[in-house]
Amino acid sequence: MTDTRTDDFHEEEEPSPVVLTVDELAALLRVERKTVYSAILRGEIPGVQRVGRTIRIGRAAVVSWLNSGQGCVSRSKRRSR
Repeated sequence: MTDTRTDDFHEEEEPSPVVLTVDELAALLRVERKTVYSAILRGEIPGVQRVGRTIRIGRAAVVSWLNSGQGCVSRSKRRSR
């Protein structure tokens, strides 16, 4: 009797979503969501679409933006005390 099991464990990854939420983009960029909202308002992030009151960001546009080397989100301007 032949054992057809393999010792390799391959966890199936979920396919990447086509669109991202603000929280998903913040996690991808490793910044706070407030930083993402500010960058969206300044027009720094490509692929932003508003759907009603929600914001969705095209993953392909963000990946292309990051790969081009232009993916820089400036920090929100805070007052010094």
